[in-house]
Amino acid sequence: MIPILKKSFVYYFAIILFLVACTSQKKVIKDTTQPVKEKNLPPEPKISSEGMINFLGEYLVLKFPEISFKKYMYVSIKHQHLYLIENDSTIRKYPISTAKKGIGNKQNSFKTPSGLHTVKRKIGDNVPLGGIFESRIYNGKTTPIITSKKHADKDYVTTRIMWLQGEENGLNRGRNIDSYNRFIYIHGTPEEGFIGQPASHGCIRMKNKDVVELYDLIEEGTPILILKY
Repeated sequence: MIPILKKSFVYYFAIILFLVACTSQKKVIKDTTQPVKEKNLPPEPKISSEGMINFLGEYLVLKFPEISFKKYMYVSIKHQHLYLIENDSTIRKYPISTAKKGIGNKQNSFKTPSGLHTVKRKIGDNVPLGGIFESRIYNGKTTPIITSKKHADKDYVTTRIMWLQGEENGLNRGRNIDSYNRFIYIHGTPEEGFIGQPASHGCIRMKNKDVVELYDLIEEGTPILILKY
């Protein structure tokens, strides 16, 4: 790695460590009988989205040298966005919905798994907008797309499916924590009014037109990193 990338990696890694330290400090303060007022806590440092993307690119290449990250996706659960990154530049940014119950990798937790994944299968070529999948097969029917904050009559999977496979043994791959066996997808939803906030049962929901565009832009095998931040 050239010196300037080493400096960049060290800088952003230090910021991540500082964020973790701040989080740990807040937890300790919360448990004491005499809590410190919020105004006395150190401010959380701000990292630009492109700064984070640059850091992630360096981190991924170092941790997973056997995988190509020329094109990959990054999901920020905190910001409820999916970024499509190519040659270290963000080429698309989509609002999404991850799990209402938060982050988690266990079977039947109804939580969105963290860590590195890849797109194992793409399903749904030529399915119309709002087309309904049952067990990953288009049933020939469509459902209305709801743009207000109202629930559909079922938790439909619509339009396109990108089925994710975990790539980190012990985290999102293996017994009781396997993202592929948990049927974790990127998929369309009729409940577009909830996009931008946690609302799913573990999958990554997208607006139907957005999921069609993303589906056409990526290939099977494309990596996707899912993180809290």
